Amino acid sequence: MSVTREVMTWDDLGVGSRTLAEMVYADGWMPDLVLGISRGGLLVAGGISYALGVKNTATISVEFYTGIEERLEMPMLLPPVPDLVDISRERVLIADDVADTGATLELVRDFCAERVGETRVAVLYEKSRSTILCDYVWRRTDDWITFPWSADPPVGGGTSE
Repeated sequence: MSVTREVMTWDDLGVGSRTLAEMVYADGWMPDLVLGISRGGLLVAGGISYALGVKNTATISVEFYTGIEERLEMPMLLPPVPDLVDISRERVLIADDVADTGATLELVRDFCAERVGETRVAVLYEKSRSTILCDYVWRRTDDWITFPWSADPPVGGGTSE
């Protein structure tokens, strides 16, 4: 079975991250912290944080996808889990590469909900089946996305998904 793909380039990453930052800025909402979901959201979070001039960044690791259209039953937080105790009144922008099913973003948003003042979500891509509607979206597609950072197999073997 052939999978229809959207192919993202490294240039698209720069444009998409900058566009997301411009959307946040135009909304008049400035985050105190940009939280990138590892792994795909790390580069997006970095681009957004630089574009907005927000130096406070953090990462959170979630495992869900094991291959193309293959995933665990439910996403799970991986250690170390960030300690958000010092930012109980802060605005946190959660950044990821894609809102596919929405399960990963829901897990992270729910984790943050009782620990921070306010959260919003920014993604490069949002799919129509996503259970979460993101606040800031660069593109919408229902195709499988080939990201530039996972287009080639890992150097030492294994899987990049």
